[in-house]
Amino acid sequence: MIIEIIKSLNAFNAYILGWSNKIIEQLPIADFIKDALIDSINLVPFLFVIFFFIELFEIYFSKKIKNLPNHSKISGPFLGALTALVPQCGFSVIASTLYIKKLITRGTLIAVYISTSDEAIPVLLAHPEMVPKIIPILFTKFLLAIITGYLVDAIIKPFENEQDLDSERLDTLDIQEKGCCQHEISNDRFKKRNLILHPIKHTLNIFIFILIVTLFLNLVLTKTEGHLEQVFLYNSPLQPIIASIIGLIPNCAISILITMLYIQHAISFGSVIAGLSSSAGLGMLILLKKNEKLKDTILIISILFGISALAGLILQTLFN
Repeated sequence: MIIEIIKSLNAFNAYILGWSNKIIEQLPIADFIKDALIDSINLVPFLFVIFFFIELFEIYFSKKIKNLPNHSKISGPFLGALTALVPQCGFSVIASTLYIKKLITRGTLIAVYISTSDEAIPVLLAHPEMVPKIIPILFTKFLLAIITGYLVDAIIKPFENEQDLDSERLDTLDIQEKGCCQHEISNDRFKKRNLILHPIKHTLNIFIFILIVTLFLNLVLTKTEGHLEQVFLYNSPLQPIIASIIGLIPNCAISILITMLYIQHAISFGSVIAGLSSSAGLGMLILLKKNEKLKDTILIISILFGISALAGLILQTLFN
C-alpha cells in the first residue's frame, strides 16, 4: 500500500512538472545532463512533503533524545539507536553535545551514530522500487547500533570520573548548535515558521546535492557504457571498507551519494550498510570541534569505522 501511495505521488509530481520536462528536453545540452535535471526536479515536491513531516518528527523526538541521560547507563544505547532511526539531521548533533558534557556514555553516542542515516531514507522513499529495501537497512543498522553500543560500554569505561546526572543539571542544559541548512538545534527551537521555511530550504539543499550526484553518476554511466558497478568495485572486499571511510566525512551529502550508488546498483547491501553506519553527519563535526580529548575522538572514530567496515564485509559475504 505504501509503495502504491508513493508511486501515485511520484506520478502526480511528473504530471505537475511535465512542462519543465518539456523545456529541459529542448535545451541544447548533453542527454545525461537533461536526464539528471528531469530526475532531480521531479523529486522536489515529494521531498518537500517528506521534509515537512520530518520537521514535525524532529521537533518531537529532539525532546525525547535529550532525555537520554536519564537512561544512559541502562537503556541508553537501545533508546539512542531507536530514536536515531527517525530521518532527521539534528539527533547526532544533540547526542555529540550530550556526550561532550558527559551526560551520555560512549556506547550511547556510537549507537546514535550508527543508527542515524541522514538523508538516506527520504532519498529511498523518493524511489518507489527501493521502498522494500528501507526496513532491512533500518533493522540492520539498529541491530548493529545496539550491539555495538552495549559492547563499548561493557568493555570501555565510559568516563574517567563518572558522575551521576541530577535532574537539575539536565533541566538547565542548553544546546545551541547548527544543523543542516544552518537551522538552530536548541532546547526550545520550535517556531511555526520553521514548519515551512526549514523544509523549503532543506528541500532546495538536498535537490542540489541530488542533482550533483546524479550528474556525476550519469556521466560515469555514459563513459562506461552502463558498467557503473565495475567502476565502484562491486562485490570487492574493498568496497565496504572504502564506503566506511567515505561515510566518516561529516556532511549530509555523503549519505545521499552512498544511497544513490545503492539505488543505481553500483554498491552492495553490505557497502550501503557500511557507509551509512559510519556516517554520523554533522554530529561527527561537533565531536571533532568540541571534544577536548583527542584520543577519545580518535577512539570513537576508530570504533565507528571498524564496526561499519566489518559489518559491511560480513553482509557482503553473506548476501553476495
